[in-house]
Amino acid sequence: MQVVVAVAGEENPFSPKAYLIRYWNREIRNDLAKPSFLLSKASPLTATDSAVFAKLAAQNSLATRLPEFCSSAHLLCFADLAPSLESHDKDSSFAGYNDKNFTNYGTDRTGGSDQFRNYSPGENIPVDSFRRYSRDSTGHDDKFNNYASDGNVVDQSFNTYGTHTTGGTGDFTKYADSVNVPTLRFTSYSDDTNGRDQTFKGYSENANAGDQSFASYAKNGNGAQNQFTGYGTSSNVIGSRFSTYAQTSNGGQDTFTSYGKDTNVPQNTFRNYGDGGNAAVEKFSSYRDQANVGDDSFESYAKGSNAEEISFTNYGKSFNEGTDKFTGYGKGATGQTVGFKIYGVNNTFKEYAKEGVTFGSYTKVSSGPGKAATAMAVSGSLVKKWVEPGKFFRESNLKEGVVMPMPDIKDKMPKRSFLPRAITSKLPFSTSKLGELKKTFNAADNSSMERIMADTLAECERAPSKGETKRCVGSVEDMIDFATSVLGRNVVVRTTENVSGSKKNVLIGSVKGINGGKVTQSVSCHQSLFPYLLYYCHSVPKVRVYEADILDPTSKAKINHGVAICHLDTSSWSPTHGAFLALGSSPGRIEVCHWIFENDMTWTVAD
Repeated sequence: MQVVVAVAGEENPFSPKAYLIRYWNREIRNDLAKPSFLLSKASPLTATDSAVFAKLAAQNSLATRLPEFCSSAHLLCFADLAPSLESHDKDSSFAGYNDKNFTNYGTDRTGGSDQFRNYSPGENIPVDSFRRYSRDSTGHDDKFNNYASDGNVVDQSFNTYGTHTTGGTGDFTKYADSVNVPTLRFTSYSDDTNGRDQTFKGYSENANAGDQSFASYAKNGNGAQNQFTGYGTSSNVIGSRFSTYAQTSNGGQDTFTSYGKDTNVPQNTFRNYGDGGNAAVEKFSSYRDQANVGDDSFESYAKGSNAEEISFTNYGKSFNEGTDKFTGYGKGATGQTVGFKIYGVNNTFKEYAKEGVTFGSYTKVSSGPGKAATAMAVSGSLVKKWVEPGKFFRESNLKEGVVMPMPDIKDKMPKRSFLPRAITSKLPFSTSKLGELKKTFNAADNSSMERIMADTLAECERAPSKGETKRCVGSVEDMIDFATSVLGRNVVVRTTENVSGSKKNVLIGSVKGINGGKVTQSVSCHQSLFPYLLYYCHSVPKVRVYEADILDPTSKAKINHGVAICHLDTSSWSPTHGAFLALGSSPGRIEVCHWIFENDMTWTVAD
């Protein structure tokens, strides 16, 4: 038996990184330097830890040592918050607080106020939970200012918030502003209240790819007032769900102003909103105005209600028409007044109340009340909100001497490492086994982690588009296997050198076309959000790959070396793709180029 001895200062030959280097040497047939940016993502586990955790994975027992596993393997795991035993029976003002689980906070309080300022700002994975917050209080005020702003993967939950209260106010200002992947949950919010006011201002504005849910909001309330102003403004792919909102309430007043304005592909669902309510006033003003596409669904809204007053003003006036569905809206109601003014296009009404409903300046597509549809052009300022300047460009921009905007190419994903293939091969990786994954990574039902894993698994399992070859990989070895299966073993991997030039104008220096600038094959790999480092790798037909020096426009000094890929066939892309918003035109009519962002990469045959 041969004994391998590690020399001091050298990589342990049994470590995951040492194994990766041997695998690289065996599978890739050229003498080009190994890319340090990719090797740095190898698992940091020691040989011993790798063997131990691989055994636990095989036994479905990783959850028993999850904190240690997450820390030593450099994974994305959410804090397992233990219930807070802190007592807060007096008015409090919190600043710089984070990762707390408040239980029984403010219960039975009379008068006074609590304030949360700069709570969990700029955190990578802020996880906060409030249970039984202000329950059974009287005349008590709660204020959340600048809560969880500028975070990354944000998980915030409120359970039984303000239930059974009398009077008092709840004010959320600048909540989860400018965050990436927010998951915000309110369960049993203001149920059974009497005369309580709730206000959301600047809620989840400028956010990306998030989801908010309000379950049992203001149910059985009396004289409650709820206002949403600036909710989700200028956000990208945001979803909101309202279930049993103000159901069987009395005299409630709800106002949605500038809700989802200037958003990109928002999705909002209202179920049993105002169902069985009495004498409520519901107002939607400038709702989803100037958004791109968007889908709203109203099910059993104000169904079986009495004397409800509902008004939609400037609702759903989107660029690139969205879809609105009204099912059982106002059905069985008595004495209701429902008015639509300046209402958007492409709407479906099923089982809708036939009396007490008026339509004014209603824009239609093919049927229903109103006038003919009108086309709207997307202004340049709105395009900048949805599609960052320079994110997509034409091939003609890749010429020496061209000045162009560079998007922010910084990697905004949480920092993680690959797992050794000896571990990933033993972990479930399919939607059908999501339950097992949730147990492994201690993901609660309806949590951020559950949604992250479910969304990524769905994308990995999605059927490839026309001409696409795809695979999700959780180790460098798997990535090598996929790249070489498409391109052969004489391959090289490239990425943009650094992030200099981000959000600025840059000057294009010398440009080199890979494969002589001819149409070529490539395998591009983009990060996916998952507990361990995971890449979505795919090869699409008809592309050209370029390398270009990136210069400072003023000094002409080289600041970066970029890699760009140009897609020559865009015929299968969606008409609402950001590239067409930014560049004009439509699928199949133009080529679209983009830079390879930090920590993404593209593989090609070596020149």
